[in-house]
Amino acid sequence: MDIFSIFTLLGGLAFFLYGISIMSSGLEKIAGGRLEQMLKKMTSNPIKSFILGAVITAIIQSSSAVTVMLVGLVNSGIMALSRTVSIIIGANVGTTITAWILSLTGIQGTTGLVLKFFKPESFSPILALIGVILIMASKSNKRKNVGTILMGFAILMFGMIVMAESMTPLADMPEFGKAMIAFHNPLLGFLVGMGVTMLVQSSSASIGILQALTLVGGVSWAVAVPIILGQNLGSCISAVLASIGVSTNAKRVAGIHVIYNILSVGTCLPLFILLNLIFKFSFLSSDISPFGVAVFHTAYNIFTAFLFFPIGKIIEKMAIKVIPDKKGDTKRVLLDDRLLLAPTFAVSEAYRQTVKMAEMVEYNFIFASKMLKSYHQKKADQIRENEVKIDTYEDKLDSFLLKLSGKELSEEDNNRISQLLLAIGDYERIGDHATNILKISEKFKESDRKLSPEAVEELKVIVHAVSEIFTMSFEAYKTDNVQLAREVEPLEAVIKKIVRKVKNHHIQRLKDGLCTADLSFMFSDLLNDFRRIAAHCGNIATSVIQLYDSSLDKHEYNHRNKDEDIEFVNKYQDYKSRYSVSKNSSIDSVHV
Repeated sequence: MDIFSIFTLLGGLAFFLYGISIMSSGLEKIAGGRLEQMLKKMTSNPIKSFILGAVITAIIQSSSAVTVMLVGLVNSGIMALSRTVSIIIGANVGTTITAWILSLTGIQGTTGLVLKFFKPESFSPILALIGVILIMASKSNKRKNVGTILMGFAILMFGMIVMAESMTPLADMPEFGKAMIAFHNPLLGFLVGMGVTMLVQSSSASIGILQALTLVGGVSWAVAVPIILGQNLGSCISAVLASIGVSTNAKRVAGIHVIYNILSVGTCLPLFILLNLIFKFSFLSSDISPFGVAVFHTAYNIFTAFLFFPIGKIIEKMAIKVIPDKKGDTKRVLLDDRLLLAPTFAVSEAYRQTVKMAEMVEYNFIFASKMLKSYHQKKADQIRENEVKIDTYEDKLDSFLLKLSGKELSEEDNNRISQLLLAIGDYERIGDHATNILKISEKFKESDRKLSPEAVEELKVIVHAVSEIFTMSFEAYKTDNVQLAREVEPLEAVIKKIVRKVKNHHIQRLKDGLCTADLSFMFSDLLNDFRRIAAHCGNIATSVIQLYDSSLDKHEYNHRNKDEDIEFVNKYQDYKSRYSVSKNSSIDSVHV
């Protein structure tokens, strides 16, 4: 085996890793929001968590990536540590699917059309061709994603074939035979398997290398078994690296992964050696095939899952014992960058955090409005505390979403990110206006002056109308309710007309000497704040509509001829009848 064979091996490994990457990316996009829905529906039921871990890993094609994502979830406070144990055990089982895919390279013989078709070198070019056609010719994103999966699979198999061919010269090398004899020492094989996996940071890749090596021949079961065990323990390296600089609880996720794999290997390797000493397994001297590697890899992970699943709580306690709490440990982030490993999931979690932000804005708006009637210091302090958090949410979410937008995303996820970026800005501005309302209520309290009865009644109408538009737009945002979002715009138009009319009434009261200049400024500022809140609610509702109609132009939509929109006119009339600032006045024109 010369230097060019080594280059070919490394090139094959590169194709192999790239194929896994783009195939898993396509699978994740096809899954869409289903992974997130599964995570949200997941309860503390360990069996459901185990199945979840296995399914997600089978889709992502990497138990290490799942564990790293769990570190991010726990570090962000999204998931409790206790839920991760069963997921990690399930992930170890789910990762075996890659070995079964790669075992297809071990199909030997060319007799028979069916058998020949199932050889990777026979069907991979066909899959690659179909994949390219789907990517280049399809307008549907789902079909393009299917094409990506097929291309990824074909590249993966091509890399596997290249690796196998690069190792063919090893069969004629006496040194290779001697090396295989040396590997009969289980400890040496275990260390090599662990070392290679830590180097490439992928158990799937190291399993693939072993399967390619078995095609050369000369790799016995006695050699392969310890290597596979070492590969499973070596897969912990990604989680360990991901736990650097995170909270104590997040470090424990990596600890659980390491402890589980140490327990698994520490039980199975001595057990394997002991049983061999007793029963003298004859098959150990025979050569192992890629299929045999897949069988043992799966059997090992299922056996250890069955063995240690019942003591998941004990494994968690061991991790807590090994990684104790530290005083002053406040390392916790809003959205951990490790979530970017799964972009679709990251989009969902970013959306969930914007809803949290909006809930704080809702609290501030409701209680700031109530302060105009009755001031409460504790509520005022909470509003100010929330405002600081809201600003932090805006800053962190904007930064996270900008990083996320650089990832390869589906059209649906790109639309969602655009919506989130717009909504975050609108909710932050609503929070600012709520703080302004609080400040004005404090000025009223300090000056000990009150608005005229007419102004108070008009303000009540506006507060009720703005409260309804906030509730409607927030509900539409939380539930992606397009129909409800369409009902926001007519109410915004009514609020705009009411505010204009109230301003005219206020100017008249000022002329008649019924209102002082200092109160006039405060009242005017209040009207502007409520008007702007309604406008931002309208923006949020429009973003919900745009989410499902990306071709919608916001400017054209807002400035269309609304008199011809029957649905708008009907809702406008309904809101107009419910919100009126005086018995003698009405809002005559629909056009805004």
